Amino acid sequence: MAAAAVADENGSPKKTKQGGFKTLPFILANEVCDRFATAGFNANMITYLTQQLHLPLVEASNLLTNFTGTAAFTPVLGAIAADSFAGRFWTIAGGGVLYQLGMLGLVVSALVPALRPAPCGAADAAAAPCQRADGGQLAMLYLSLLCTALGSGGIRPCVVAFGADQFGLGGRRPGGEQKWSYFNLYFFSMGLAVLLALTVVVYIQETVGWGWGFGIPAIAMFVSVLSFVVGYPLYVKVKPEGSPFKRLVQVVVAAFKKIKVPVPDDAGELYHNKELDAAIAADGRLLHSDQLRRAFLMHRYLFLNRAAIVTAGDIAGASGEPNLWRVSTVHRVEELKSIVRMLPLWAASITAIAAGSHNFTFAIQQARTMDRHLTPRFQIPPATMIIFTTLAMLVSLALYDRVLVPVARRYTGRRSGITYFQRMGAGFAVAALGVLAGALVEAKRRAAAAEHGLLDTPGAVVPVSVFWLVPQYALHGVGDALATVGHMEFLYDQSPESMRSSAAALFWVAGSLGNYLGTVLVTVVQSASRGEWLQDNINRGRLDYYYWLVTFLLVLNLAYYFVCFHFYTLKSFEVDAGDEAQRRRDVAGSAEGETELSAGCVVASRNGVL
Repeated sequence: MAAAAVADENGSPKKTKQGGFKTLPFILANEVCDRFATAGFNANMITYLTQQLHLPLVEASNLLTNFTGTAAFTPVLGAIAADSFAGRFWTIAGGGVLYQLGMLGLVVSALVPALRPAPCGAADAAAAPCQRADGGQLAMLYLSLLCTALGSGGIRPCVVAFGADQFGLGGRRPGGEQKWSYFNLYFFSMGLAVLLALTVVVYIQETVGWGWGFGIPAIAMFVSVLSFVVGYPLYVKVKPEGSPFKRLVQVVVAAFKKIKVPVPDDAGELYHNKELDAAIAADGRLLHSDQLRRAFLMHRYLFLNRAAIVTAGDIAGASGEPNLWRVSTVHRVEELKSIVRMLPLWAASITAIAAGSHNFTFAIQQARTMDRHLTPRFQIPPATMIIFTTLAMLVSLALYDRVLVPVARRYTGRRSGITYFQRMGAGFAVAALGVLAGALVEAKRRAAAAEHGLLDTPGAVVPVSVFWLVPQYALHGVGDALATVGHMEFLYDQSPESMRSSAAALFWVAGSLGNYLGTVLVTVVQSASRGEWLQDNINRGRLDYYYWLVTFLLVLNLAYYFVCFHFYTLKSFEVDAGDEAQRRRDVAGSAEGETELSAGCVVASRNGVL
């Protein structure tokens, strides 16, 4: 890649050796090792808790659920730190070190006999029940898990945005058109790492021991941090410009103080300050929008515009400095409105994630009762079926970039082929098909159990091949390749420039809420069906009814997504060049759907319409 052109302090172009594809080996090596370590650490943790620490199944399950929820919310803290004062590079590096400490704690607990209870088969306690881990042993576990949760909070919200920073946005650096391929490459690399962990690390934990089972992911994490830090001189490091959340609060406070002040009809009368916004608007200042007035129920948010009305006392007479708790610029008001606009579409992913969560629970129970033989002597472990989801995701990402995008580009004229709105919608539709496939296969499996008199024999093998489950696993993988990557593209592109780490945190929070929603859905169904649908003996239960219910909810979610999109307006902004400032608004459905370049003006909003 050619050296990127940026402007020096005098506005003249200069060359820089930072950024571009040469940074990818360091960033992707970091993420591959990190994802390998994380997947290897989490994949079989339930076995470690129940068989090594002798925790009851329900307690171990709740412990992992709480840990997963905590780890999914800590990215919010990491995003605040990155966008406010630390920057993305140091937040990622610090998170990696914390995660490394947590994994080392687990390695020590797995190797030191005093940090775990005696084996159940100990000779001096042959007749005694298994002794569960005591308070000190659990304290070591909790401390290690806390370190890993905090570490992941520093890594998750920043890695994707930091990588995309290397390719620039708009006219700042060439290569912005390659950024969407970067997102596909990022998730493809992550999937490969997870696939490797699910096969190699889990096997080592089951057959060699937990010392090596935790040790190998710990070594991978060390390589991850090292490879990332080594690339320091090559990175484009976006300077943080203060807490974006403070600016959002200032907008709300200023708007409430002027709740009775009428909003002028001419948006040009609202407060603008190019110098004040320069540090947080390197890609251009956001233009005034009235989308929230048009969206249903969103007219209530019209009062946000009042924050940009200038009244007496808002600006110091001598210095000209504004009191930001009394008045905000249009750009800062639009930052908050951008986040508000994104939330309904962001929420659509939560239901899809909840639907996919049963792949790790009920689908595994289905597989356990089916014929899993590959050869007369070898059976596929039930949990290994999740590999088909990962494989389908990897193949879909490769085909998407190499086949679908070039073909779609001929018809749409967009460099990205299709928009991320279309990509997300297609992913939600495929997710519904995946659950539908699960319902049909479960009906077939249960019918076979009834035909062979196995309804009351839950431990028996139903004469139906486990490979009937491959379609539902594969469809979830295809759905992930479409919706998950499209979701990240949407959050990165439509979020305010100074809040991209925070937007990435929303990606992980959606995953957390989706899993919690899955738990709530199961609890409600269990109560409403009086325990008949979801039983320990799934041959007697009606798991297929549960799948049909989830399919119906996903169809409703898809309709909700279409409604939210109908009211959504792409963000738009302006960039000044020399003495001439031009204002343009993104045109939904423009020929390119990418960044528009003109003499002195960049209107940046990716992709057109659904």
